[in-house]
Amino acid sequence: QVPLVESGGGLVQAGSSLRLACDASTRLFSLHIMGWFRQAPGKDREFVAAISGGGGSTAYEASVKGRFTISRDNAKNTAYLQMNSLKSEDTAVYYCASAGRAWGPGQRSQSYYEHWGQGTQVTVSS
Repeated sequence: QVPLVESGGGLVQAGSSLRLACDASTRLFSLHIMGWFRQAPGKDREFVAAISGGGGSTAYEASVKGRFTISRDNAKNTAYLQMNSLKSEDTAVYYCASAGRAWGPGQRSQSYYEHWGQGTQVTVSS
């Protein structure tokens, strides 16, 4: 088990920024791909971003590329999602997830991930 706890969500106005954090309780954190997904009301959960264990590789969903940045601090067992220029359509529950696997094309798929956090709500008002 890799308990994951998200934090940093909230209510902001369009154009604002938020930084989400995901704390992982594992000594093997640097061996895990970390991903962020989101689920808006009435919609399926979708991929947002992922980062490799060492942080050298990242992937983004097209609508957030250039606005969101995923990063990690392996010394703190924490992954981050910096969200800038937020839009109302970014409103969703954001989940972090971890996968003890090699970096590859599968990181955009929910089934690739073994552990999930409980989620943090992000609401962007227009």
